[in-house]
Amino acid sequence: MRVEERIVQIFEILDETLPKEIQFLDERDPFRFLISVILSAQTTDRIVNVVVKELFAAYPDAASLAHASPSDVEAIIYATGFYRAKAKNIIAASKELVDKPVPSTMEELVTLPGVGRKTASCVLGDIYGKPAIIVDTHFSRVVNRLGLVDTKDAEKVENGIKALLEPSLQYRFSMTVNLWGRTVCLAKRPECERCAIAPLCPSRDVFLQKYANERARRHSPR
Repeated sequence: MRVEERIVQIFEILDETLPKEIQFLDERDPFRFLISVILSAQTTDRIVNVVVKELFAAYPDAASLAHASPSDVEAIIYATGFYRAKAKNIIAASKELVDKPVPSTMEELVTLPGVGRKTASCVLGDIYGKPAIIVDTHFSRVVNRLGLVDTKDAEKVENGIKALLEPSLQYRFSMTVNLWGRTVCLAKRPECERCAIAPLCPSRDVFLQKYANERARRHSPR
């Protein structure tokens, strides 16, 4: 089966299996969502969703956050890690967005402090409903195991999937694959036995054989 056909089948199975609404970050306002995504680097969405409640209670918009004390912001976002760099970036980004809408193109978004292609793609797909491939560790791991790409380079992964999948499916594909990586195709021990897309995965037999060998060793006479 051609990879172009296989990725569509994978999309259809995940689209049918998973919830129609997949959201990892709670904020829906474009500015607050952008700040949430910046803060989500190297931490969990759960922590971000807790932290931003306090952050936006103190600084509800770009104008207020632009004039915030860095030390105050650092104290609020401490739990997200890399808090000094993140505080610097979100304050600087806020200064550029006072009385301006959050940009709606990749080219504009990546000029903002603290915004790379992943963050920009989150905003484009989630807020603006535009085609976007969001490459994080979960997404990259799953599409590599599925044999859809063969690279760990984030931009190459993004472009590789974009070349295989029509734009209207890209953001939904990103979100379903990401959720699958968080819940089924786990980093240390993928749950191939209950994976709905396992028949389309070239890595399945490798993992199943590994698990069979582990069971055999556990039950072998000592």
